[in-house]
Amino acid sequence: MKPNKTGTKPKKSKQNIKSLTVSLMGVFRENPKNTFNYKQLARQILISDNTERKLIIEALNNLKNSGQIQEVYPGKYKLKSAGARITGKVEISASGYGYVISDAVEEPVFVSQNNLHHALNGDTVMIILFASKKSRGPEGEVIEIIDRARDTFVGVVEVSSRFAFLSPDNRQMPYDIFIPIEKLKGAKDGQKAIARIVEWPEKAKNPFGEVVEVLGNQGENETEMHAILAEFGLPYRFSDEVVQYAETISETITENDIVSRRDFRKTPTFTIDPADAKDFDDALSLSKLPDGNWEVGVHIADVTNYVKPETLLDKEALERATSVYLVDRTVPMLPERLSNLICSLRPHEDKLCFSAVFKINENAEVIEEWFGRTIINSDRRFSYEEAQKVIDTGEGDMKNEILVLHNLAQKLREERFRKGAISFERDEVKFEIDEQGRPVRVFFRQYGTANELIEEFMLLANKHVATFIGNVKDKHARKTFVYRIHDKPNLEKLQKFAQFIYRFGHKLNLSNEKKTAESLNAVLNKVRGTKEQDLVENLALRAMSKAVYSTDNIGHYGLGFQYYTHFTSPIRRYPDMMVHRMLADYMNNGGSKNKKVFEKMCKHSSDMEQLAVEAERASVKYKQVEFMSERIGQSFDGIISGVTEWGIYVEIIENKCEGMIHLRTLQDDFYEYDEDNYCITGSHTGKKFQLGDNVKVEIVRANIQKKQLDFALAE
Repeated sequence: MKPNKTGTKPKKSKQNIKSLTVSLMGVFRENPKNTFNYKQLARQILISDNTERKLIIEALNNLKNSGQIQEVYPGKYKLKSAGARITGKVEISASGYGYVISDAVEEPVFVSQNNLHHALNGDTVMIILFASKKSRGPEGEVIEIIDRARDTFVGVVEVSSRFAFLSPDNRQMPYDIFIPIEKLKGAKDGQKAIARIVEWPEKAKNPFGEVVEVLGNQGENETEMHAILAEFGLPYRFSDEVVQYAETISETITENDIVSRRDFRKTPTFTIDPADAKDFDDALSLSKLPDGNWEVGVHIADVTNYVKPETLLDKEALERATSVYLVDRTVPMLPERLSNLICSLRPHEDKLCFSAVFKINENAEVIEEWFGRTIINSDRRFSYEEAQKVIDTGEGDMKNEILVLHNLAQKLREERFRKGAISFERDEVKFEIDEQGRPVRVFFRQYGTANELIEEFMLLANKHVATFIGNVKDKHARKTFVYRIHDKPNLEKLQKFAQFIYRFGHKLNLSNEKKTAESLNAVLNKVRGTKEQDLVENLALRAMSKAVYSTDNIGHYGLGFQYYTHFTSPIRRYPDMMVHRMLADYMNNGGSKNKKVFEKMCKHSSDMEQLAVEAERASVKYKQVEFMSERIGQSFDGIISGVTEWGIYVEIIENKCEGMIHLRTLQDDFYEYDEDNYCITGSHTGKKFQLGDNVKVEIVRANIQKKQLDFALAE
């Protein structure tokens, strides 16, 4: 572009930019797979003047901002493919980038942070696919947020003179939330609070929000437990309306209640539960029949007698779907008036039940079954420890009933494993908590034959209820039902697991389902009590599918059952309430339920169950880190429980507390990560750290808020 007669350069013409843009798009469209820099484009449209070549850069920026081309790496541009549009859920990494999981594509779709366009973890989004950079698989860009997974977040409030931020605890939420001072709701600097996102302007880096609830001061036990529940979207109290509604429910058992039910009040009956339990869902009764067989009653609290469909209480129970068990408390699905009083099968009180009653011979074979509503009066409330003492010594209250049921349970168990069930009985990490909620001791709740006694009869009831409804030869006559299903394990994961345990001298036979189950049980039994027990059990569990609720029955792989449901815990699980209602209705010749409605409730119940499990793990992790924070500088024996490209996870053997040795702290060599062999290896020394290796570690740091322990190799 030449100077004009005055010797000055002419002003930039919008028409020049517009015509350049048209010419450039012509080049890109004719070469949709090619990449160009501005010099190459200048040659393509026959421009040699330096000034006009600079305008090309401006035109390219306009095209990029309008989404017509993409900058595949600095200074290199390519036509942005219209690409396929798919919907899926976003999973955000701690680094800020994301992946979209969709049924429409086989692989997760990578989305850079710049292309997320304010999508957050768990959001359902529409993305447009385009060719990926390098070789990381499919790549895309969010073009629409269809459904927000959540709009509230828990975090620490940081207050300045004119504004505040909430820094979220969730590592998958990479943005602080801007809070105007007038929207703090009394939250003070450093306190924990729940904030809601109210808007997120397109060009703003951070969302704008408001505090909806102040949880309290960091580090206080109540604050932190409530923060964990809120982080997973779980309630920690009932509304006044729900509590008041529960108070209106009568605990009186009328004469009509009694005459309409089978009466077991004179049959020897007992409960076995954890020592600190208050909600007793289930009881067992035993009586000898004249023909020499046994009548075993599995009596389950008749919750649906009190919680009627579509009532305020029922809607609350469905929304919660499950009770939540944190390290220091139970957050019940139903208000305490029902869970701990009216429905709880407390000793020496008449209680209404829904029962599965079996006629069983000495070989633990079921000869007859009966399902229906009953009334019981429990003679004795046992803790697991008390029942275990009766089994071990042969002495104590109700010893005859307990020993007979123990003998039958062991036969049921033996038969179950013979048919392909898999054994995953793990010791439970527990804490002794002081008055301030601080952990003073870590211990393990043992799983003994008293647990097996209860488990086998609950499994028996669940299996027979499911079989009673589901085992119908004419598929057109089958009625909608709620099943607990467990799919077959992932073969590739099982093969990797088999390769790993081979180094410990264990073999897995994957030739068929039965051999797989038998050999897996043999391995799990063999490692019990060894240092690698936790590691092997964790890896085996990771190879398994997750059990879920569904109206489509595929059986339960882990238990080896063709039909299985959840019937035995309606105080703490909403699916059990659904099962009680459906069973009662079908026994009265009711028509099949709406499959779509119940499948939706099954999906919700499965999702809430998973959230409850994650919240429980978070509370355990919090207490573990809090416990170890008093032991900085101390050394412990551990076992490598995980290996990643950024560090080694180590689990301390004596208390199962897990922490990380960051790779950057291993300064004696440059270590390379070997994903296939679960190890890191020094490139110069050949020194190797592998999954399952014994190491001695020193506690370096304990970040209680992030629930993270940092270890170093002890000298």
